[in-house]
Amino acid sequence: MLRAGLQWVNGYMHWLAGRKATKNSGIVQTTSNSPIVQSNSNSLLVAAIDFGTTYSGWAFSFKNDFKSDPTKICVKKWHEGVLTSLKCPTCVLIQSDGETLDTFGFDAETKYSELCETGEHKKWYYFHRFKMMLWNKRIHEYTMLDDESGKSLPARTVFSLSIRFMMDDLIKMSQQQVIGLDAGDIHWVLTVPAIWDDSAKQFMRLAAQEAGIATEKLTIALEPEVASIYCRHLPLQKEGDSDIASFRTGTKYLILDAGGGTIDITVHEVCLGGELKEVHKATGGAWGGTVVDQAFMDFLGQLIGKDKLDNFKKDQMEDYLDLMRDFEVKKRATDLTTDRKVTLRLAIELLEVLEANNRQIMTQFMQTFKHASKIALVSGKLRLNFEIFRSFFVDAVDNILQHLSSLLLKPETSGVGTILMVGGFSESPLLQEAIQNKFPAMKIIVPQEAGLAVLKGAVIFGHCPTSIKSRVSKYTYGTDCTVPFDETHHPLEKRILCDSGYRCDDIFDVLVRAGQTLVVGEKQHAAEYDNSSVYQSGIEFNMFYTAKTDVKFITDDGCKKVGSFNVPISGTGLGRSVIVRVMFGGTELEIECEEKSTGRITKGKINFLQ
Repeated sequence: MLRAGLQWVNGYMHWLAGRKATKNSGIVQTTSNSPIVQSNSNSLLVAAIDFGTTYSGWAFSFKNDFKSDPTKICVKKWHEGVLTSLKCPTCVLIQSDGETLDTFGFDAETKYSELCETGEHKKWYYFHRFKMMLWNKRIHEYTMLDDESGKSLPARTVFSLSIRFMMDDLIKMSQQQVIGLDAGDIHWVLTVPAIWDDSAKQFMRLAAQEAGIATEKLTIALEPEVASIYCRHLPLQKEGDSDIASFRTGTKYLILDAGGGTIDITVHEVCLGGELKEVHKATGGAWGGTVVDQAFMDFLGQLIGKDKLDNFKKDQMEDYLDLMRDFEVKKRATDLTTDRKVTLRLAIELLEVLEANNRQIMTQFMQTFKHASKIALVSGKLRLNFEIFRSFFVDAVDNILQHLSSLLLKPETSGVGTILMVGGFSESPLLQEAIQNKFPAMKIIVPQEAGLAVLKGAVIFGHCPTSIKSRVSKYTYGTDCTVPFDETHHPLEKRILCDSGYRCDDIFDVLVRAGQTLVVGEKQHAAEYDNSSVYQSGIEFNMFYTAKTDVKFITDDGCKKVGSFNVPISGTGLGRSVIVRVMFGGTELEIECEEKSTGRITKGKINFLQ
């Protein structure tokens, strides 16, 4: 039940007349070893959905198989004509009612291109590479999402229909192996970038719930760390000690998850017993493979004109998709040793969208284009000098290298000697070689099928969520409260009058600080708060965060409200206390509140989508 921002797990909660908390200095901080993340060993099967910006997929493994070989994982094979792939494009075609999913992946691309050719596409909704909508933006439950033609649907509908498709597809295939298997036998894992904020994670959980996944059957997993877990189970080289699995206790290594949309980076240290701990907060940015794609499209726009390129994408969708698939192949195959031109099968299709004298127009463009001598049209194909092709990578690669350089200078990353590259963009030889050239003293490891490391690692994490021992807080989190007003320390404009006397308003009461190590399964903070009004029926808590470590008031620069929750209290009068315990160590923040007079405990999660 959702009331005033808190998703309660146990019990019934009446609507509250909430007031701000009054800080009680009796309890400052405590820890507990009470586990928060429960083992999923009772589930017959663990299934993972890797919902990527450009490509998505699903995989699963049975409990018994996991015990004998954690890497024995079944991955969906997607088909496009005669080709087979272990990932499919993240695109969805929704019927005109805005509620019914028609097709997903390759089938959605094909059908939408057919609809475009007949002019029937205008009534349909086609969404492509829409995951980036959740990156670095303030979202709420009713955020809208624009499709390729500008029509809008609720983002939650688009995400939930996509998740539902993969969920149903996975169940159908798994039932071929176990007769009578149903959703209750499955524990689900949904991957998200580690650099996403709390609202984006909660949005994905709600979309999964709307798709039919029970919240207690769902784990949110962070992409770079599950890839790290997978590689710990995978011998990467047949000789020497270069594989992650052989790393000794105390070894630090950096995980670079280079996907289509984001670059997600974390740093792990191997603990005694083989678990992993995060030693630096997750960082990264929107420098993934789609940045390379956009640079290529900008180049084509310069070459033939942006309007003509837009018309080509709209009117010749199938040819456009073929072009981008061909470019994707070249993206993953071209390396620094290339001494020939890169050939793309696109010229004939593009020339067909030009006017009758389009070859003459193309020639004119090439004569005025600054790189004309490095471009050639041969037998209906566009041949690019390698220098031109490599230029498409410059923005993405430069941002990645600059970020890595800055990160590796920090004290927390001292001793890192290995960079583990995972994610689809990590399969690019140009990116691999650029990183190796920039950091020649580093050992660069790229596992086979680097694009599947997150997906397979998510399955392993679902079976064994205790693989991660601790994480590092990205932000300083706190609640707003009041304290007795002290004219020697508090500004006069913060003074308010309550039943208990003059108090200082807008205090940022720190729960955890940015950079603090958070042990998984422990309550990192507990504090006691009193009511400030005689007739309060509940205490209202607003959660704030900031990237700063030193903060006094919730009105300080950089402080943002991320959510709120209310705690019910019994009786009347002052001095009615609530103990709030906060668990930050998991992939999602959790709250436990205890009314001191009754011992009543309620558990929940902050609503970050207000």
